[in-house]
Amino acid sequence: QVQLVESGGGLVQAGGSLRLSCAASGRAYSAYGLGWFRQAPGKEREVVAATTWSGRNQYNADSVKGRFTISRDNAKTTVYLQMNSLKPEDTAVYYCAASTILSLQNAEGYDYWGQGTQVTVSS
Repeated sequence: QVQLVESGGGLVQAGGSLRLSCAASGRAYSAYGLGWFRQAPGKEREVVAATTWSGRNQYNADSVKGRFTISRDNAKTTVYLQMNSLKPEDTAVYYCAASTILSLQNAEGYDYWGQGTQVTVSS
């Protein structure tokens, strides 16, 4: 029902920036929660930031507050994650996800997932 494709990952030095994009298609507006998650090897998947198409609800993980910003272009059904002041500990596969229920920070509540994009931050 909702298809998600991430892009923008890559290799960056510590202190640098990257902008991830998530293009949603299908019945994109049927999604309530729009989230960015990340998973590093050997670690559980964790929420980075989440929002809704309306922007009335938003969540940001403490570890990225002040550095990452989630935004969206509703007309293009695209969600972005601007990542600044990147740290080596930000290295992970980043996933875009969409939920059809009221779920922002819990991965279990998301129904649709992209394939992920690798972000590697070198020290």
